[in-house]
Amino acid sequence: MSEPVYSPGLEGIIAGETAISTITDGLRYRGYDAEQLAEQGTFEETAYVLLHGDLPTADELAEFRKRLAAAAVLPTEVMEFLRQIPRTAPLMDVMRSGASLLAHWDPDTADNSHAANLRKAERLLAQLPVVLAASSRLRRSKEPVASDPSLSLAGNLLWMLNRLPPTPQAVRAMDISLTLYAEHEFNASTFAARVIASTLSDLHSAVVGAIGALKGPLHGGANEQVMQVLEEIGSVENADTWVRDALAQKRRIMGFGHRVYKTGDPRARFLKPWCQQLAAESGHESLEQMAEVIERVVGEQKKLPPNLDWPSARLYHYLGLPVELYTPLFVVSRVSGWSAHVIEQLDNNRLIRPLGRYTGPGEKDFKPLAERGTPGTG
Repeated sequence: MSEPVYSPGLEGIIAGETAISTITDGLRYRGYDAEQLAEQGTFEETAYVLLHGDLPTADELAEFRKRLAAAAVLPTEVMEFLRQIPRTAPLMDVMRSGASLLAHWDPDTADNSHAANLRKAERLLAQLPVVLAASSRLRRSKEPVASDPSLSLAGNLLWMLNRLPPTPQAVRAMDISLTLYAEHEFNASTFAARVIASTLSDLHSAVVGAIGALKGPLHGGANEQVMQVLEEIGSVENADTWVRDALAQKRRIMGFGHRVYKTGDPRARFLKPWCQQLAAESGHESLEQMAEVIERVVGEQKKLPPNLDWPSARLYHYLGLPVELYTPLFVVSRVSGWSAHVIEQLDNNRLIRPLGRYTGPGEKDFKPLAERGTPGTG
């Protein structure tokens, strides 16, 4: 019998089957090109595709939006809990706690049927933006803002964050970013969610685990570190020298390279023109020029193209959003993909239980306590 294949980090290993998305020849959600969805559709349509399997009709989309609007209210107890969380707590921790708390007031929490999981997924899709916006305002000593059912999910999120009517351009930019972040096959957080679901746990538990995985700087937290790099460099004039010195010191520059996309992340290429447009409109042309220099030098020196985190961090900055919101915004979007994977896993479940390659000592004999001596005596 041949020895099982070992690949560190499971790189290149097929760990399961999915009909939700593919990254072969570009990113597609259930057959639909993600860039086309971002350019021609809306985030609600994308979420519907992921959860329900296909683009909605006009009536189906209208009903879907009604359900989301109705669900975009937090139980009083959850809102009170958010008020008690220390303002210094990382927002990703708040999002994780919020997702967990919402399970206690969801009428379908213990029901793992397909229909019940769809209902739970839609409620989380509507509720997590409220958790994020309310928590963000409370940290700024501002009262939470009620959801506006007349707005899209992207527009409503901006409204609840700022209590200002969002511009059409800002809503469109946010909508596109949510669409591009919505799903990405068996990434770390999605795989974590599927592992949890495979034990026949519930959807909320799987989403909580996914949020924990997304928090890490090698996954969702990378977009926050992109802005730290840009702030550290400071100006276009410093960019070339700074990047070359950082690379010479073998310092990792977040926002570049991808485990799967070796020739470039198509989502990053799609979002770049939007960054350039918003930079011009918001007076951030110098930051965009600095990013261009960094991108060029990293490409020349390391042959690493940008990933989605590189333009999305700048996009959120041009929208006037604080860095602490960047990864939680990822949660607001990716809950649609996570939920689709949890539902798919539970519909055709097999416990995920891989093997480990043992690298410890060989066989040892047990010695009675009296024969083990004292430390340092052998």
